[in-house]
Amino acid sequence: MKIAYCFMGAMAVVTAVSTASTPAQARAYGPAGCGLGSLIFDPGSGFTQIFAATTNGTFGSQTFGITSGTSNCAGGGGGSASAKAFVETNRVALAKDIARGQGETIDSLAHLAGCRASGAVGSSLQRRFDQIFTDASASDSQVGENVIEALRSDAELACSALDAG
Repeated sequence: MKIAYCFMGAMAVVTAVSTASTPAQARAYGPAGCGLGSLIFDPGSGFTQIFAATTNGTFGSQTFGITSGTSNCAGGGGGSASAKAFVETNRVALAKDIARGQGETIDSLAHLAGCRASGAVGSSLQRRFDQIFTDASASDSQVGENVIEALRSDAELACSALDAG
């Protein structure tokens, strides 16, 4: 019986992704951000955004969507605006990865910013952790600006897409 429910759940996810992943059918996303959760759950309801965020976090679909430009994550393909939006949307996960100097969110950020190597990005941001996360009350926007400035200020990272906007 459990297998049947798992299969039915998987089919619902596949159906939702296949029907909602085309640009013509893309919907806006709510506070949980883009990703599989934005395709399945209503962006207008705060309660369902909890499920959307859980879905995005459980399956890693938000990072994949941003990197691949799918799952309502289609953007300009990089640049400082996309990188800043990514930082603001993924602040908590990014803070953890920056503290460790590595991780999936750093890999995605490096890709969006057009940086040479995510390992170097992780090390650079880790050294600047206190400059990026100045205090707990810093806004998401300020943290985003701090990350972009940290990436731009380290010439060795060669984050070429940050000049694109």
